[in-house]
Amino acid sequence: MIQRASKTDIDVLAAIHATAFSAADAWSRDVFDLQLAMPNVFGLIHRAGGLILMRQAADEADVLTLAVAPAARRSGVAQALLLEATRIAASRGVRAAFLEVSVTNIAARELYTKTGFTRVGLRRLYYSDRSDALVLRLDLSPPE
Repeated sequence: MIQRASKTDIDVLAAIHATAFSAADAWSRDVFDLQLAMPNVFGLIHRAGGLILMRQAADEADVLTLAVAPAARRSGVAQALLLEATRIAASRGVRAAFLEVSVTNIAARELYTKTGFTRVGLRRLYYSDRSDALVLRLDLSPPE
């Protein structure tokens, strides 16, 4: 159900993103093309209609985007993508993952809390709708 995203998936990634976000916030196929061309970025795609992109920098990673088509929401797609992406990141030596989420996106905030992310910051007026973003962190360090 989950597979690595490649350049051959760009149109599908852009289509999923377009259904998940407003026109102002949806990424174009060119954005996905540029992101997937970077050696430190990897993406996953879920057959049910979801995607995640992560960028690694040394021992940290950022969730660049996580999107689920409306028809696939509340079915575990986002959680499965997030868990697999963080597993892959940890296998690459990532010790902490970060992301931003709108203070207004209650469903996403619940998902991130459930998967162990904690708040470490706030970015004021971060999104196109002028909402603030919570900066969240997930510790991927192996247990001591």
